[in-house]
Amino acid sequence: MKKFLSIVATFLGITFLCSSAFAQYNFGDFKSETLAKKAWEALSKNDLEGVLAYTNKCVEMYAAKADEMQKGLTGYVTGKNEEIFAKWALNDVATCLFVQGEAYRRAGKEKEAMEVFKKLVDSYSFGQTFDPNGWFWKPAEAAKEKMSQIDTGVNVDFGDYSSSYLVGQAWRALPAGDVKVVTTYTDKVIDLYAAKAKEMQSSLTEYPWQSKEQVFNYWALNDVGTALYIKGQVLAKAGKKDEAKAAYKTLVDQFSFAQCWDPQGWFWKPAEAAQEALAQL
Repeated sequence: MKKFLSIVATFLGITFLCSSAFAQYNFGDFKSETLAKKAWEALSKNDLEGVLAYTNKCVEMYAAKADEMQKGLTGYVTGKNEEIFAKWALNDVATCLFVQGEAYRRAGKEKEAMEVFKKLVDSYSFGQTFDPNGWFWKPAEAAKEKMSQIDTGVNVDFGDYSSSYLVGQAWRALPAGDVKVVTTYTDKVIDLYAAKAKEMQSSLTEYPWQSKEQVFNYWALNDVGTALYIKGQVLAKAGKKDEAKAAYKTLVDQFSFAQCWDPQGWFWKPAEAAQEALAQL
């Protein structure tokens, strides 16, 4: 463990650690988006010092501008992407605080994580983060979820909040049969992606079949459909038949053209599997 030369420094009410090791981190062009990107990369490596280096630099340089942008809002910016991106400082500071809180949480430093998440919720609630899949998510809302997880002891990891990651987590949790954990993942997929999935469903009159790539183009539909199937499975195994039926019926009625990729090299159809499960129930 690298030795810290300076133990405590405070900025905007957030306590963070400074280290001589931070000198090894390259801040690039010092733009907020660059620092946020580097913070995500450090988080993926469980490099707490790296996360702190990049996120604290972003907060140090851009918090004042982020404060200004936050104060000018009464709700989340909506509309064209450009309008949301115009709040760049607010978005990147909020994102960096989320990454910092999550890094602390993963390191078992729950007290520090709670402090950072609370700072994000209290001061930068209208920040938004752009997902490469083409949508925005809300760091403050994600921070509230993390705080709840810490309080309740329900250990779930939403990762990058992508539908594929969340569905993967749901599949991995399914064998243990923990309804609360599995439905936490599946409900998050549905909450975040159902609108996009419905849009994709409405554009189809049959299952996409032309190529593997063509099927994957309907990622939201596929993942929401799969999440509903997994939800039905865990509820049925727990003896919650009525709730399981409701999940299966939603899948069949609203996301019938979803397909799920099997690692063995083929697609199967969650709605058809749900119909079989309904017949058994």
